[in-house]
Amino acid sequence: MKQPRLSSVVERRLLVNYRVSPDAAARLLPKPLRPQVVRGYAVAGICLLRLGQVRPVWTPKAFGLRSENAAHRIAVEWDGPDGVETGVYIPRRDTDSRLNVWAGGRLFPGEHGRADFEVHETPRQVRVAVAAWSGDTRVDVTVDLAEELRGSELFADLAEASRFFRDGAKGFSATRSGCHLDGMELRTGAWHVEAGRVRSAASSFFDDPDRFPPGSATLDCALVMRNVPAGWRPLPAMATYRDAAAAG
Repeated sequence: MKQPRLSSVVERRLLVNYRVSPDAAARLLPKPLRPQVVRGYAVAGICLLRLGQVRPVWTPKAFGLRSENAAHRIAVEWDGPDGVETGVYIPRRDTDSRLNVWAGGRLFPGEHGRADFEVHETPRQVRVAVAAWSGDTRVDVTVDLAEELRGSELFADLAEASRFFRDGAKGFSATRSGCHLDGMELRTGAWHVEAGRVRSAASSFFDDPDRFPPGSATLDCALVMRNVPAGWRPLPAMATYRDAAAAG
């Protein structure tokens, strides 16, 4: 089945970013992906995303759906037919939408786990807490909006951070089969992010010492996107090296 292009509004996209040891990041990546390194660090994080008006592009807005979603991500690069490409690897996706759980990996790319979300938002602050039904993933972050991006060791300023994430619009997600990665690309002509200041952050993913030994994952910065129309284009699945070997 051909997977449809989707239309949506990014009502809120909170990116909480960590600077990570490239070696620690590389251990989490399937081949042929490798960490994208910025100022000596790999870049990883959590995307806390509320989408509205989600629907196939040919469907009226009235039929659009709304959902809260969370994705753990690592910025990556790989060798494409025209040179090095960049994007993100997503080892885990969670959602509050039963439809997303059922349709992810079937009607559109990206398998999802089910999770509960607690959200508190004001014009100047966002708090999102996530608890996966599987019990193995929890997130709780509070971010204040700021005029400037300060204290980041990854990015010199907001403009540099914005370019980095805009250029990494291709996402490849882990699948239960382990034989391929599902691909999806974010497209918008209205890209705009604001700086955030992290007030507090807890993540069972990044706080796990078995996954990230002490000192190998450090909170760096946050960005906020609000009320941006966006489309989502399915990408061809990416074979892992295990697929290539099996194919001979």
